[in-house]
Amino acid sequence: MKKLNNFKMQVFVLVMTGFILGCSEFVIVGVLNDIARDLHTSVAAVGYLVTIFALVYAVSTPIIATAIGRYNLYYSMTILMLIFIAGNVMSAVANNFFWLAISRIITALVSGVIVSIAMTFANAIATPAKRPRLIAGIYSGFSIASVLGVPLGTWISIHWKWQAAFGVIVVVSILALVIMLLALPNDIVPPSSKMKQQLKIFTDRRILVGMFLPLFNLAGFYPLYTYLRPILSSQLHFNANSITIILFLYGITSIISNQISGWLAERDGLTYMSKIYGVLIVILLVFPFLLVWRWLSVGVILLIGIAMYLVSSPIAIFYLDIAQQDYPQSILLASSINSIFSNFGIAVGSATGSFLVANVGLSSVGPSGALYILIAILIVIFINKFAQKNN
Repeated sequence: MKKLNNFKMQVFVLVMTGFILGCSEFVIVGVLNDIARDLHTSVAAVGYLVTIFALVYAVSTPIIATAIGRYNLYYSMTILMLIFIAGNVMSAVANNFFWLAISRIITALVSGVIVSIAMTFANAIATPAKRPRLIAGIYSGFSIASVLGVPLGTWISIHWKWQAAFGVIVVVSILALVIMLLALPNDIVPPSSKMKQQLKIFTDRRILVGMFLPLFNLAGFYPLYTYLRPILSSQLHFNANSITIILFLYGITSIISNQISGWLAERDGLTYMSKIYGVLIVILLVFPFLLVWRWLSVGVILLIGIAMYLVSSPIAIFYLDIAQQDYPQSILLASSINSIFSNFGIAVGSATGSFLVANVGLSSVGPSGALYILIAILIVIFINKFAQKNN
C-alpha cells in the first residue's frame, strides 16, 4: 500500500481519530432520552452507560497500553481500530439494554489506547514548536464531535432511530482507518521495556499529583454535561430542534476551549488555571438560580463549555515532558494518563449526576461539580509549586 507521507494529511487523520472517538463516547448524551424510551428504562439508568464506558476506558487503558507499549504503533492502531469498529457495529444493532452495555464496554476497552497511540504519533511526527498545537488539535477532534457528532446523532435519533447514529460512526470509522493506513508512518516503535519499567513513571510524585487534575476537572463538569439534554427539555422547556442547535453551539464552545488550551500550553498554562477554576465554582453554585431565565441559562452553559477543556493540552504536555526527560520507556503510558484520569473523572461526575437526578432532581447537578473543581484548584497549586522548584 502506497504511503502518503504528508504532514498535513497525518495531522488530519489524527484529528479525525479524535473526532470519531469523541462521537462514539459522547453520542449517548444526545440520545439519552430516546434510548430510555425505546428500551423501556429510566433516563438515570441510561446515564450510567456514560459511567460504565468511562470506568472501563480508564481501567483498561493503562493495562493495554503497557502490554503493547513495545510493539509497532502502526499495527497496534490498526488492530485496535478494527475492534473499535466492531463495538460500534454491536451498538448499531443492539435491541436491549444488556447488549448495548456490552457493546459500549467493547468500544471503551480500546478507545483510550487509540487516543494514547494518536498522542504518541503526534509527539513523534511534530517538531517541539508544533507539538502543543497538534495535541490541542487531537483534543479538538473530540470537540468537533460535540459540534457535529452529538447534535447530528440527536437529529438522526429524533428522525430515525438512535441505532442509526452508531451506524454513521461505523461508516466514518472505516473511512478513517483507510486514511490512517495510507498516511501514518509504519516504523515507530517505542523503546523496548518490561511492564515494570514502564510503570516506573507512577513513582514520580509530579505524576502522582498531576494525574488527579484531569480527574477532578471533568468530575466537576460531567454532572451537568451528562444531563444537559434533560435540563434543556425539562427545566428550560426547549423543543427538539432548539436542543439540537444548543448542543451544536455547546460543541463550538468545546472547540474554542481546546484551541485556547493549545494557546495556554505554549505559555505555562497551568499557572492560569486556579483563577479560571475560581470563577467556575461561582458559576456552578449559582446555576440552579438562573434556570428561571432560559437564555441566560443557555449563555452560562456555553460559558461552562468554554472552560471544560482548558487544562487538556497543558497537562498533556506536562506528562510528556516528564516522560521524555526521565522515563522515555513510558512515553505511550504518559500519553494515556490524561485520557485515563479524564475518564475516571467522567465516571465520577456522571455517577454523581445520576445519583442526584434520581434522588434530588436535575437542578442539583450544577452545584455538585463545584466541590470537585475546588479540589482541582488545590492540585494545580501543588503542580505549579513543583514546576517552580524544578526551575
